[in-house]
Amino acid sequence: MAVSYVILEKANPQDREAPKKFYAQAKSRGELTFKKLSKEISEGSTTVSDSDVLAVLNDLTKVLRRHLENGEIVRFGDFGTFQIAISSEGAPTEAKFNASMVKKAKVAFRPGSDLKEMLATLKFEKLK
Repeated sequence: MAVSYVILEKANPQDREAPKKFYAQAKSRGELTFKKLSKEISEGSTTVSDSDVLAVLNDLTKVLRRHLENGEIVRFGDFGTFQIAISSEGAPTEAKFNASMVKKAKVAFRPGSDLKEMLATLKFEKLK
């Protein structure tokens, strides 16, 4: 199956006077809920139920949050790596910088080898 996309006309945010260009934007075909994910994982196993998988995934979320809050990088093997990334205002000197200048934090995900391989072999189809 291919990843669907649409074409959108967008302005250059750094040069509003420049001519607009057309860009692809991925469009989802739906979503997979946490509960459906756990059911699908359990169907690949003869020893665990979807409730067991759901309980583990719920605990995984809690543990991931705790370790990210502690500033740790969380490595999920071939799946990928999670860590906190921040952006801040600039200060004229290091001494004049303080924590209130940090404006935004986000969870950064870097895919591992399995997901990189998937990305390298994706196929695309334009939605009509």
